[in-house]
Amino acid sequence: MTAAATMERQTSSQCRERESQAARRVTDVLEPRTWVIALLVVLGWNADGLAGVGWGLLASLFAAIFPLAFVRYGIRRWQWSSRHVSRRNERLAALTFAIASDGTGVIVLAAAHAPQTMTGYLIGMLATSAVITAITTTWKISVHCAVASAAVAMAALAYGPFIVGGYVLVALVAWSRVTLREHTTAQVIAGIILGAMAGCATYAVR
Repeated sequence: MTAAATMERQTSSQCRERESQAARRVTDVLEPRTWVIALLVVLGWNADGLAGVGWGLLASLFAAIFPLAFVRYGIRRWQWSSRHVSRRNERLAALTFAIASDGTGVIVLAAAHAPQTMTGYLIGMLATSAVITAITTTWKISVHCAVASAAVAMAALAYGPFIVGGYVLVALVAWSRVTLREHTTAQVIAGIILGAMAGCATYAVR
């Protein structure tokens, strides 16, 4: 092998490594928890101002924080792969817990007389988690893309069409998941479509 060919291979390898690192950062920063917390806070503000933000943070405990704590427990107790739960058995366990946590959150918000819209949002998240869980039993649809897409769709309905520009970030998430070989192109596209549909449906019936 010539020196030029060796240098070309090294350069190509370094580019792939940099691309992989960038994709990992995107996946870590724009993970579902980030989208869910941000969404519930901004929707809370839209629903009831500062008080709504408080309700959004309460809902976030059940929709994001408790599920994340369960995943971290799985990493420590059962040696799960990572907080992104790449293996099917891990994803199904995490999604099942998320459904239970969302359901508990709905009960708590209803009992605490939270604004009906906030309780409705959490019911929508519960239903979406159930659909994703059903799909995951046979196919690895992208949860990252579904959550990101739903968040942008709902925020756009609440605040106006200019928010649709947030789909640039959704596309970035999709790129990161494919680059990391966590999903195929079909799986991220399906996640984006499902998320948009679920977000619009949740906003419509909240």
